[in-house]
Amino acid sequence: MITWRKSTYSGGGNDDACVEVAWLGDRVGVRDSKDPAGARLGFAPREFGDLVARIRNGELGR
Repeated sequence: MITWRKSTYSGGGNDDACVEVAWLGDRVGVRDSKDPAGARLGFAPREFGDLVARIRNGELGR
């Protein structure tokens, strides 16, 4: 069973601007919380860590 999780920064509500993450075997899955049956992205753990670091550093635009 896959357990999808939202960031604690989302406030736990139904925020339309949220993504969810889950372990998908050897990948980190990312999906849009308002479209759970839609497309999913899969990242190697290191790639996902690099993505999160770039987001935190403000390197990616909105």
